[in-house]
Amino acid sequence: MNEKAYILLAKQEGISNRAAKELIDRGLVFAKDKKIKIARGLLPINTKFKVLKFPKPKKIFEDKNLLAVDKPPYITSEEIAKNFGYELLHRLDKETSGVLILVKNDEFKKKAIEEFKKQNVYKEYITWVSGIVAEPMKIDLPIKVIKTKSGALAKISKDGEDAVTEIEPILAFRTKSKVKAVIHTGRTHQIRAHLKAVEHPILGDEKYGGEPFKRVMLHHHKFKIFDYNFTSPEPSDFKMQEEVNTHKKKKKK
Repeated sequence: MNEKAYILLAKQEGISNRAAKELIDRGLVFAKDKKIKIARGLLPINTKFKVLKFPKPKKIFEDKNLLAVDKPPYITSEEIAKNFGYELLHRLDKETSGVLILVKNDEFKKKAIEEFKKQNVYKEYITWVSGIVAEPMKIDLPIKVIKTKSGALAKISKDGEDAVTEIEPILAFRTKSKVKAVIHTGRTHQIRAHLKAVEHPILGDEKYGGEPFKRVMLHHHKFKIFDYNFTSPEPSDFKMQEEVNTHKKKKKK
């Protein structure tokens, strides 16, 4: 016998159907190590769920001009802006973690936007991708953003806008690589589209050809603008089990 996923989850967790649906929509619910994607999808009534804890954003820095936040995954940039009561300078996708900047006055916002236009802003990401990335690469491919019913979709297109991403390998094992990605332009889904184009899609980024994973493994690590310099530490879920095991073995020796 089957039942809708959110109804089963509500019963298991002792929460309302609405709360259960929200947890699934955020990507926080798993069954047999697979993410539950459709709240109304039918599942066996004996399904056991694993629910990830809902993380909270943390302040990195604040002054009269801006608020720098360490954004966790599973929450939108817009929700964070609403919670803190300030305007977004830029956005990160829901499952992307890392440095997020909110602005506190129009004068600073205008100056900051000009820095973005002049490409005077440093944006460094860390991401896990499919395949072995052995050498640094520069991806210079124009991107055209198309609006669809399910949201924006970035495509490599000759009539798109200029987009440049520099990739540098950090770690590789088995069939995966951890890489640093520095973007010199800020197109929608730029890193995701560029990595798909070079056949190294981001883990968890099924929209752009990535293999299923716990989340889109993309983290905004460093951000610099004017004299401001912010860093968000690499999140714990970026440590693959193989890395953890290797570290433990080295310690024992």
